[in-house]
Amino acid sequence: MRPRAVVPLVCACLVLLGAAPDTAAGAPLPARMADTGGGTQLITAVAARTGSTTGTLTWWDLRSGRWVPTGSAPARFGAKGLVEGAARRQGTSTTPTGLYGLPYAFGIEAAPRGTSYPYRPVHRDSWWCQDNDSPSYNRWTEPRPAHCRAAESEHLADYRTQYAHALVVGFNYREPVRGRGAGIFLHVDGRGATAGCVSVPAAAMRRILAWVRPQGSPHLAIGTAGGPTAVTRY
Repeated sequence: MRPRAVVPLVCACLVLLGAAPDTAAGAPLPARMADTGGGTQLITAVAARTGSTTGTLTWWDLRSGRWVPTGSAPARFGAKGLVEGAARRQGTSTTPTGLYGLPYAFGIEAAPRGTSYPYRPVHRDSWWCQDNDSPSYNRWTEPRPAHCRAAESEHLADYRTQYAHALVVGFNYREPVRGRGAGIFLHVDGRGATAGCVSVPAAAMRRILAWVRPQGSPHLAIGTAGGPTAVTRY
């Protein structure tokens, strides 16, 4: 008799906690999210928990009103895990959670065949300004202006592996908040965890760039499987 008594009690607890019914729980991940950016393409990067440095990246297409996974790859996150984007601090090696636009792609290598997304080639004088005192904070500069200190910026050409191909992530981008962080990208894997970006194997990055389309209004959702930073909250 004890098992029969437990089952309704568990179900009642789930209802009280607001758990989704089976139909919602089995829906594609984007269908369970609060927002997908309004386009027909979405990339999700999900870690098990905020302390994780690895997870899964999946790219999705909205077809006939239903989200369909188009590809998937192992993902790497910041060396110190993930943190709510609005609370992130620069230099903490954490990946910001949230839903972000993808302003443009760039790379040291030529754009992969089939790429239609805006793609900016990296040159010897290409820098990403991370100097909090510079008017160019969290922006590509070419060449680097005097007000953007080299010691506080990233010389893109120095990262031949990671920036062979990349997408700019719109974290802290439209109206940058000083000290929150700069230079967050989706890029090719390096040797290990990132300094706050999301990275995937080189082959996956090439596939993503050949897939992503400006008319698809793609966004990147970064989050955890559950808890306050659950990807479904964004």
